Amino acid sequence: IFFVHFHNGSLNLLIYSYNNITPAEKRKQKERSEINETNKKLDIIDGETLIDMRLDPVKFCIENLLPQGIAMISGAPKIGKSWLMLDWCLKIAKGKSVWNFKSTKGTTLYLCLEDNWNRIQSRLQQITDEAPDNMFFTVSSCSLSDGLTEQIESFVREHPDTVLVTIDTFQMIRSADRDSSYANDYQEIETLKALADKLNITILLVHHLRKQTDTDPLNKISGTTGISGALDTTLILERKERSQNKAMLICTGRDIEHREIELCFSKDTYTWELVSDSVEEPVFLLPEDIKLLIEFMKDRRLFNGTNAEFCSEFNNHYGRHIETNHLKQLMNKHRYEMEAQGVFFESRRCNGKRLLSIEYRPPDDDSDDKDDKTTGAKNIVNTVPIVPQGTCRPCKPTCAPVCEDTAKIG
Repeated sequence: IFFVHFHNGSLNLLIYSYNNITPAEKRKQKERSEINETNKKLDIIDGETLIDMRLDPVKFCIENLLPQGIAMISGAPKIGKSWLMLDWCLKIAKGKSVWNFKSTKGTTLYLCLEDNWNRIQSRLQQITDEAPDNMFFTVSSCSLSDGLTEQIESFVREHPDTVLVTIDTFQMIRSADRDSSYANDYQEIETLKALADKLNITILLVHHLRKQTDTDPLNKISGTTGISGALDTTLILERKERSQNKAMLICTGRDIEHREIELCFSKDTYTWELVSDSVEEPVFLLPEDIKLLIEFMKDRRLFNGTNAEFCSEFNNHYGRHIETNHLKQLMNKHRYEMEAQGVFFESRRCNGKRLLSIEYRPPDDDSDDKDDKTTGAKNIVNTVPIVPQGTCRPCKPTCAPVCEDTAKIG
């Protein structure tokens, strides 16, 4: 090996022999060269091999709700996110179910970065009289740029059965000297995702929502779309009015089915209790007016009259102001969902009036009449038959009183 060296205007030729390098140095040079070559290659698997590989299934911290990886729950300030997180950490540490979802028992770490020890103790005493020794808390930590990942890794090494690390709030660990661009938002989430995948745990971030409204829940998360784009699981806790104790938990992610869970905050237990789950109860996804109509008919059981009369009764019962035509359009659109909940209706026109016969039959009713009406329901075309004036006749027993009264008026 030749080295050319200039010094004080003179040219010096130095000869250095490769043989002078020690064996240890040679090995290091070879390893560095191999590493550089390896880093340039893609880690690939062919389809034939992949399809038959035995891979571990996705692990869940909370079954079907909170999988392993990076997750975030967002909500307005003081809505009750911290109460929910405290309850989840407690139940997971004890191995108890979260509502109807099984949890994986293990150590939990809750970073309460906006609280103090007094507040945490007070809340813990309000939700339980016995806290397990595998449920840990801290009120301070480093930021992402100052060593948070190392702190979490150290904790998991000391507690290898760790399943959940909750960070409340995400803003408290972000780097203050970085701008809130898409690239930076994505990079910070990606850093935590890589850590969660490396440690085989769930890292759950607590964050806030924008003040602006949006039809897409993901767009309500404070920050750029780089945050939602990098997350494995997204949870959004919303309630319409601050005075209400009911809220909606919208859940979506790469490894879970989209679901909307209605919750109610209990002032007795200081926990969020399950009201309904859209996956278990599909009726929950129906418009509010149709859900109320179903409840209305469970009490009313049977109605025969005009569309306007039914709409008037419905509005008076619930104090609503829905238009007759709009309510009927909703009923036509969600006919089959209503039938699945036991509400059946028929529409007719008689002597110039739009008549409605609607009744509630419990879904477990096995009467012959039910079989007749539900057979081939999917093939029914929604039409309103026109009955010539003077020839009105009842087509179904439930229509008879309506037609007779209308004939007398005509």
